[in-house]
Amino acid sequence: MIGTTDIVRGVMAGDHPPQGPHRPGPPPGAGQGWAAVSYLIAGIVVWGFVGWLVDRHFHTSGVATAIGSLVGAAGGIYLVVRRLGQ
Repeated sequence: MIGTTDIVRGVMAGDHPPQGPHRPGPPPGAGQGWAAVSYLIAGIVVWGFVGWLVDRHFHTSGVATAIGSLVGAAGGIYLVVRRLGQ
């Protein structure tokens, strides 16, 4: 005859994985989020720098830097939508 201790012992000795997070680390979609942020920041910095160089060459007062930053932001948004928006 099987007693209650045998039932409890059988359940406790079972091969059940522990509950909770199995592996520490970033969430599953974090890579795409970092890629999107990187595209936006890189676009603004690179094209803003190109605009700054144009400002230095033509001795303007930052108009090309502003235009370059806007173009870089638009390009970054385009890349995010094109590559990550599926």
